[in-house]
Amino acid sequence: MKSVFEELDWQQTPLGEISLRKRSEPRLDHKIIYEVKLGDEFLMSSLFVEAEEQLAALGLAKLKSNGHGAALQVIVGGLGLGYTALSALQDSSVARVRTIDVMGPVIDWHQRGLLPIGDVLATDPRSSLIEGDFFALATDPRSGFCDDDPVHAVLLDIDHSPSHWLKQGNQSFYNATALTAMATKIVSGGVFGLWSNELPDQRFIELLREVFDQVEAEVVRFDNPYSGGESTNSVYLCSAR
Repeated sequence: MKSVFEELDWQQTPLGEISLRKRSEPRLDHKIIYEVKLGDEFLMSSLFVEAEEQLAALGLAKLKSNGHGAALQVIVGGLGLGYTALSALQDSSVARVRTIDVMGPVIDWHQRGLLPIGDVLATDPRSSLIEGDFFALATDPRSGFCDDDPVHAVLLDIDHSPSHWLKQGNQSFYNATALTAMATKIVSGGVFGLWSNELPDQRFIELLREVFDQVEAEVVRFDNPYSGGESTNSVYLCSAR
């Protein structure tokens, strides 16, 4: 089979050059993989999406166990390839998913249907794609995520981990003051979920416990065909007071 490599888009952003490409992987029977790079750094791959999907699945399960089970309003921070938002939309109890991303080119990819999930996030009437700074919206006391609607769940997947940020300025979100400002926008018993590329950080868990109730961290395990073994990500889950 002929190998495939195609750069689907390349654009300049305030964070640097971002590109979307697809390629066939000879080591995996020429499986087609979509990848996003920011400068020389690989941000995400369609080969590894289990934890992104579990961020939504675990967050919604926690929300329902807290007594919220209908007409759910969900905020997703960070669009990427779209698997967290798509997973949330697949739950019939979700009324609306608003996905916030600071990068216009990423939203454009979804609107143009360039990604493996197609344009579903741009066309589903329950889905809104919003270009904006999630961290600014989350912590601004004058702004609301959902207009006058309650916020049942905030699912965040932007930085690599609470201590490894996509850009240095994001560091200011991971403290009690900023987290409390965001928590006030979530209904009682609502959920804050956070994806991390690293194993659970006990210091960050203790920080979350200053702001939220029922804080836990789930390790998501998935097969890594390159290593022939298993890789892990983490999902932090917190209930709003």
